[in-house]
Amino acid sequence: MQEEKKMKVKKGWLAVRVGLEDEDGGFQRFVIPISYLYHPLFKRLLEKAHEVYGYHTTGPLWLPCSVDDFLHLRWQIEKEATSNHHHHHHSHHNLSSSLSFHC
Repeated sequence: MQEEKKMKVKKGWLAVRVGLEDEDGGFQRFVIPISYLYHPLFKRLLEKAHEVYGYHTTGPLWLPCSVDDFLHLRWQIEKEATSNHHHHHHSHHNLSSSLSFHC
């Protein structure tokens, strides 16, 4: 865990910790663009993080979803960002109901 603290995060990026306590792989650290914070799906995850963990003042942001769900969420955001540059189409409603949050 000590190595994590030494890792610098580039400007415009944010470190997050993802995983569920009962998940085999445990927690994993990801670095994501700050622009994710404005995406509706990610905002929903942030609201859930606040309900579950409260606000942490130090270290990475903790997200209460499985690593697989986070990777799928990240893929969905990236897919929307690349395919909808000209057409602002929201196709994320299906995914939001399939995310399994830890309560």
